[in-house]
Amino acid sequence: MDARHPVPWFPAWGIKFAEPIENVFSVVSIINEWRSSNRWMMLAYEAAASEVHLWTAWYALRRGEDSDEMVAKTPDAEFLRLISGTRQISKAFERAGVAVGDGCAWIVMLPDWDIGDGFGEFSIPLESYNDATEEAIRLIEHLRGSLVPSRPTPSASGLERIGSDYPRESSITEIEDFFLSHIALSDLK
Repeated sequence: MDARHPVPWFPAWGIKFAEPIENVFSVVSIINEWRSSNRWMMLAYEAAASEVHLWTAWYALRRGEDSDEMVAKTPDAEFLRLISGTRQISKAFERAGVAVGDGCAWIVMLPDWDIGDGFGEFSIPLESYNDATEEAIRLIEHLRGSLVPSRPTPSASGLERIGSDYPRESSITEIEDFFLSHIALSDLK
């Protein structure tokens, strides 16, 4: 890790589909059939802004799980809800789930590590990405896709996809901040 990457890679792998999605149900059903648990999911490509953004949403998910205060019934749906900045599960799937026409997405694994009770009691294991890569590649192969060799990047189109209002003339750092702030709205909207 260095100053540009204050946290390890989040366990998310970009997938490029052989053809843009025509039937969301058929793509999601492949994931549901072959994933080892509901801690594996798909996320819209534009909905992921950065490693910090994904780890922040994951930490909020784990806090909700630990306190029995999740809005959604499963961790994958709750993660989509947090990324989408809404309390409405159906809106979360519309905003951050895969959609007709998507050519790329993220295969995401949501670790179920204990985060501790106090500030600073948790550190992210450095191997979180590498430890799950084999299963991610297997899922990508079942989807007949290919691995995208890039990491999440904040974008204005991503903010639009998740339903965020933001000033149109924003720097990449400001755009990432808007993604992070949008997670906080998930318990208000």
